[in-house]
Amino acid sequence: MHRHVIVTGASRGIGKAVALAFASAGDAVTICSHASEGALFAAAEDMRAAGAASVTALTGDVADPAFCRQLADAAAPADILIHSAGIAHYGLLQDMTDEEWDRLMAVNLSSAFYLSRAVIPGMVAAGHGKILFISSVWGIAGASCEAAYSASKGGLNALAKALGKELAPANIQVNALALGVIDTAMNGHLNEDERATLADEIPAGRFGRPEEAAALALQLCTGNDYLTGQVVTLDGGFL
Repeated sequence: MHRHVIVTGASRGIGKAVALAFASAGDAVTICSHASEGALFAAAEDMRAAGAASVTALTGDVADPAFCRQLADAAAPADILIHSAGIAHYGLLQDMTDEEWDRLMAVNLSSAFYLSRAVIPGMVAAGHGKILFISSVWGIAGASCEAAYSASKGGLNALAKALGKELAPANIQVNALALGVIDTAMNGHLNEDERATLADEIPAGRFGRPEEAAALALQLCTGNDYLTGQVVTLDGGFL
């Protein structure tokens, strides 16, 4: 039996790699993206070619509670929610505007509440479910010039820990996957010298690959019914 899997932020990068991993496992995937409609539909074709039981692609904003309900309804009953959508902000906190702060928190953290709230009733009725938040090691350690981003991911980690306890009696597991430096477009602001310097700081000597994050996400959501409320790190020994 295939599973019904929701993956947010699936038009590129980590989200796309995660959705492809589940598609390759023969699951039915419902994917979304905010602005990259063309890339999202191209990714959907890749997932069909990879062997997905079905693919549903929706464009919308995960910071909008109504869209989150629409996404959950499209996948109902959802067995797995992988929340990968997120945005970054680089710069001094004192220079950040109210609008930039509010937008980052809405996309990175409030969305996790909206999405979880939308899928939980169906999971409770089914007697099982898994929720995995794609987070960051900066939510554990914090990063200079990424204070807001770090705060949002720290909140996401705390939400996974608390919600994991809340939903354990319903056989729903909630975890966060805290990633280190993954080679995606989010790191596109780095020049070659900065990339080399950062790679030297990672004991593994390189950036992680989206496919490595996807493989672990698939593993965490397959079986592992006693694993909940955890923040699992994948960072090449960075922290």
